[in-house]
Amino acid sequence: MALGARLLLGLALLAALIGVLLQLYRLRKPRLWTPEELSAYNGTDEALPILLGILGSVFDVTKGRSHYGPGGGYHHFSGRDASRAFVSGNFTGDGLTDSLQGLSSMEVNSIVDWRKLYFEKYTFSGKLVGRFYDSQGNPTKYLKGVEMKAKRGAQLLEKQKSEEDKIPNCNSKWSQAEGGEVWCEAAAGYPRLVRRAGDIALTGQVSQRCACFREEDLRRPGLVLYQGCQYLSTSCKVN
Repeated sequence: MALGARLLLGLALLAALIGVLLQLYRLRKPRLWTPEELSAYNGTDEALPILLGILGSVFDVTKGRSHYGPGGGYHHFSGRDASRAFVSGNFTGDGLTDSLQGLSSMEVNSIVDWRKLYFEKYTFSGKLVGRFYDSQGNPTKYLKGVEMKAKRGAQLLEKQKSEEDKIPNCNSKWSQAEGGEVWCEAAAGYPRLVRRAGDIALTGQVSQRCACFREEDLRRPGLVLYQGCQYLSTSCKVN
């Protein structure tokens, strides 16, 4: 092959390589995405990276192809923003949505924590135009509201933990043969069911925990003695 032909071939290969590198750079450089564009990066085309959105932030999860590619356990997240499914567990149909309507502050806070995890573990690839970011890449009122709700949830959760740390949880065990049992060490007090403070604001539901109360505190409102348990018993059978 003549020197000129080899030179032209070399230049053509170099140009092709530069083109590929520029394409990869363009894909990996943070940018604005539309839902239609993002949907193509769902792992079905092996020539493209795998992307997903959470709260409008787009991440390159290609290094987790075995999980996010076709057949992977997290493939339902790929090529879309399915923020709600991170806490709902609904991975089909309408469950794969970025709408957080009706979620509790604790659930919203959990999704924000998931986003933080993706920032730490994967490459940030830009923002998804829509519910969380406008066409200029600015946060929408919806995203600001979500982050405020998550912040309130984190504060309430910390307050709840601080309050519960003052009154220790009961010990518990369960076996198929003997059923369940809760108990308190003698110095800790006596087992009672008590409503978890702040649960309505955190989860939208009411729940109880078993805690150990000293004798002088047993008459405080809201404490429930386990059925069939003696008033000053340190151990109670539970169904």
